[in-house]
Amino acid sequence: MSRVGKHPVVIPAGVTVDLKGQHLKAKGKRGELELTVHDDVSIVREGSNLVFKPRTESRRARMQWGTARNLANNVVKGVSDGFTINLEINGVGYRAQADAKNLKLQLGFSHDVELPIPTGIQIKALKPTEIEISGADRQKVGQIAAEIRSLRPPEPYKGKGIKYSTETIRRKEGKKK
Repeated sequence: MSRVGKHPVVIPAGVTVDLKGQHLKAKGKRGELELTVHDDVSIVREGSNLVFKPRTESRRARMQWGTARNLANNVVKGVSDGFTINLEINGVGYRAQADAKNLKLQLGFSHDVELPIPTGIQIKALKPTEIEISGADRQKVGQIAAEIRSLRPPEPYKGKGIKYSTETIRRKEGKKK
């Protein structure tokens, strides 16, 4: 039985949720997001809560139950508060600059790497070595952060590269004389 699916999704003040069949649409101060829930899960609105239940006791229905609840929670939380991921850049000469449309990275290559910023995502270079990625859609924010990190992942000997601010790099000992 799903422990996650048992908990209702609380709709905070300032967020409107429209529920039509299996289609969920949430609107808040950070934007508007939509979600189509799997047919094996039923959604019921009870006051300021969304309650999820599996339609059958099949294995697939129980798996989708917790997944649907968490996806709906991410949609509601995204339009009210949003999601933020911070990246750190370590290395001599490694730096980042962000403007309205592009993120420009100097990562030790012979050329600068320019990434276009997708709609619905805000990227700020807080310092030349810190990047803040924020937006309403959790999946998009995480995907952009992973793509930026993959340009120069941290290496274990000196720790040079791009890493998440919450990530710890396991360091290796170098050559011995």
